[in-house]
Amino acid sequence: MPKVLVVDDEARIVEMIQEYLISEGMDVISTTNSLQVMELQKQEAPDILVLDLMMPEKSGMEILREIRQTSNLPIILLTAKAEELDKLLGLELGADDYITKPFSLRELAARIRVILRRSGNVAPLPNEEYLQVGELRINLDKMEVWCKENPIELTKTEFTILETLAHHPGRVYTRLQLLEALGEDYWGYERTLDTHISNLRKKIEDDPSHPAFIKTVYGIGYKMGVENHDA
Repeated sequence: MPKVLVVDDEARIVEMIQEYLISEGMDVISTTNSLQVMELQKQEAPDILVLDLMMPEKSGMEILREIRQTSNLPIILLTAKAEELDKLLGLELGADDYITKPFSLRELAARIRVILRRSGNVAPLPNEEYLQVGELRINLDKMEVWCKENPIELTKTEFTILETLAHHPGRVYTRLQLLEALGEDYWGYERTLDTHISNLRKKIEDDPSHPAFIKTVYGIGYKMGVENHDA
């Protein structure tokens, strides 16, 4: 079970993050006092740190500098600032990733897992079912998707379309078959399906106009254009 240290001066944000990450199978230690971070890091030996940049006692940047003097602990920065300079400075000082407030808790959890997987600290749980389709990794249990190790936020409809196609790469699905997979509410809405496909391509394809994953079979429907294997 990965151990996450969460640091933010807003107790409400800390509580929300903690509850969600625990529900995702993670062990969470948290504090709203930045002066406690270094001590908690030594005592608890977390696998990753989620750190707010704007802390009143000691800034996130100061903490980042201190930690990088002695540790390669993976760090995700939380920031309300949109300035590119702050993000770049954090990355130059050794942060592994950043996420700008307001953010999706689901995306934060996905980024944590990606970084831990890259670092080799935590492996996917053995009972979780995955599909690997080229550079797409699909967690069927948690309805999460990564492309080139980057988390991709999909709607439920987009995920269902992607999962259906990914189970049988190369198989051509008619629009009717994909609508059936989405449920009765979508019957007769071929144009709506095409819109969902278009939105999905924008999220997972390098060039949506020349898709590598979801290919159009003209006059019939769509197919997954990359071979897959179970992870």
